[in-house]
Amino acid sequence: MPALLIEFPARRYHATPWGHHVNEGLIEWPPSPWRLLRGLISTGYTSGLWNGDGPPETGRSLFEALASVLPSYRLPSASGTHSRHFMPTDKLDKQGLPNRTLVFDAWARISSGAMAVVWDVNLSREESELLAALAARMNYLGRSESWVSARTMGQDEPLPTGGDCFPSDEPPRPGWEQVSLLAPQSPNAYAEWRESAAKGALSELADKYSGKKKPTKKQRENALAPFPENLIACLEETTAFWRKHGWSQPPGSRRVLYRRRSDALEPGSPILRPSFSSPHPVVAMLLSMATKSGNNHALPPVTRALPQGELFHQSMVGHAHRLGLSCPALTGRDLQGRPLRHGHRHAHAISLDLDGDGHLDHLLVWAPNGLDSNAQKVVRAIRKTYAKKLVEPLRLALVGIGDRESLRKLPGMYGQRLGSIFGPADGAKRWRGITPFVAPRFLKKSGKNALEGQVAAELESRNLPALAEFRLLDPGRDSELLRHRHFVRIRGRGSQPPADFGFSLEICLKEPAQGPICLGYGSHFGLGLFAAT
Repeated sequence: MPALLIEFPARRYHATPWGHHVNEGLIEWPPSPWRLLRGLISTGYTSGLWNGDGPPETGRSLFEALASVLPSYRLPSASGTHSRHFMPTDKLDKQGLPNRTLVFDAWARISSGAMAVVWDVNLSREESELLAALAARMNYLGRSESWVSARTMGQDEPLPTGGDCFPSDEPPRPGWEQVSLLAPQSPNAYAEWRESAAKGALSELADKYSGKKKPTKKQRENALAPFPENLIACLEETTAFWRKHGWSQPPGSRRVLYRRRSDALEPGSPILRPSFSSPHPVVAMLLSMATKSGNNHALPPVTRALPQGELFHQSMVGHAHRLGLSCPALTGRDLQGRPLRHGHRHAHAISLDLDGDGHLDHLLVWAPNGLDSNAQKVVRAIRKTYAKKLVEPLRLALVGIGDRESLRKLPGMYGQRLGSIFGPADGAKRWRGITPFVAPRFLKKSGKNALEGQVAAELESRNLPALAEFRLLDPGRDSELLRHRHFVRIRGRGSQPPADFGFSLEICLKEPAQGPICLGYGSHFGLGLFAAT
């Protein structure tokens, strides 16, 4: 399948959809199939690959093959923007000065990345070589300000990251939208239409001269002039030709519906992908939370660890989608959308109280398998989160990134409390719950579904050492554990626990292990968190 990779060096794409005025401020995104083929044909003329006689036989077969199917796109993130300026006209005002008219110039601002265009059709070797030569010589697409750098992609080369855009007549699902693009008809469909239209035009001409002398050769040619000889001729004609013959839409073209992400062309400034990130995966990233006023007592209480962690996880997934980045470590799903089910190795969003005042002040993003560069870009891009009963969003800032050892070295009580959550460098056997454990399955009096059996199963599913001792703590005898009964234990979205009940636990493992240790329902959002004792 031929595929073009198109980059925008100036990060600008100027093109107005067919049938709309430039002052409407609309942007044709992605570039229509009709525009792409016209751009390739034009490149052949301007680069000298063919002369005024038009494309050679290989070129004609290439464009007919590309016109026979609708391409699919992989789009980089972009936003719509515009400029306004006054253009002088040829009319004068009362003072004898030229009148001016307000003109809008709209374009797509490409944040970063490249666009891929894929045609599901087989090309011969000569056609593929010609397409590669045309792509290498293409220097703009749309208006002349839309500089491009294009090339053909290899057979096994992966598509760039971005949002999919593909032809579809079905109503779009939530998060998607439909756009109308101009595309060429297939060569056979146009040939059939032209034959029928030409017969109709000649028949009208014959009726006009009924009973009189026959139409002249020139009159017959004029009657057939609005219908280009073939599809290639349609793609080569100018706007002046279409206007001359009264076409509201170019002959040989058709309207098709494409489905794209609803945020494929956002109004406003795009989210730029941060260019700084560690080239190597990291285990954890620590962010601080603060209110606009700096009042720590306005921060959410520790009892809301679950909803804060869940909300931040939703932000990570949303930002990954908007940035067009593939992040299985954050989303918990592979590239095919299937859940990752091996050892809970994807990211945990854990809300923490590191200064011990009873309010959440930090967020720890921890993934046993590591956070790659894409995941790091997403976490760095998040600047705010929200909390219940707070009008202003909470401000987020990255304060630490790396492995357990580097985060243990944070100064003061922050490093000490993180050290207890991570455990000592050589591991610890005894761990005490600092957030309640919620059983993931219905509890039984004995067996593997008893409380102790479920804790043991949770440890095993995370490849942690086996359970040696198990103790249920009485929250009434410890003021810190007394808060456990007030924790939010049900997620706002997703599955519900078998029972809305939390347990304060202390466990002892057969072998030393390092943390964080998070067990049970909601463990990826802060429940069932243990600290080394």
